[in-house]
Amino acid sequence: MQTATGLDLGWWITAVELPALAGLFWINWRNQRTAEDEIDDLRHGLDVGLAHLRQHLDAFKLKVAKSYVSTVYLKDVEERLTSHLIRIEDKLNIHQIKRLGDGK
Repeated sequence: MQTATGLDLGWWITAVELPALAGLFWINWRNQRTAEDEIDDLRHGLDVGLAHLRQHLDAFKLKVAKSYVSTVYLKDVEERLTSHLIRIEDKLNIHQIKRLGDGK
């Protein structure tokens, strides 16, 4: 079938449109493959980074657990401080009683 310009419709589809569609399909396929490869690389990088982060967090938790004092030690320090404060309070009470006794 000839058109007004003298081109056959079948020839136009075969010579122009099919190669153009094939080229578009190939470009789309290549872009999709490139995007999938980039996503895989990013996913791998994130997995490695997350593993390192977890490892460092575990090491930090262990360091904190080792460096912080135990409950028993805290209770001992609290008892010593309390007894020392009681002794100071007793001394202050004795001095206050002496002052009141000397003032009478």
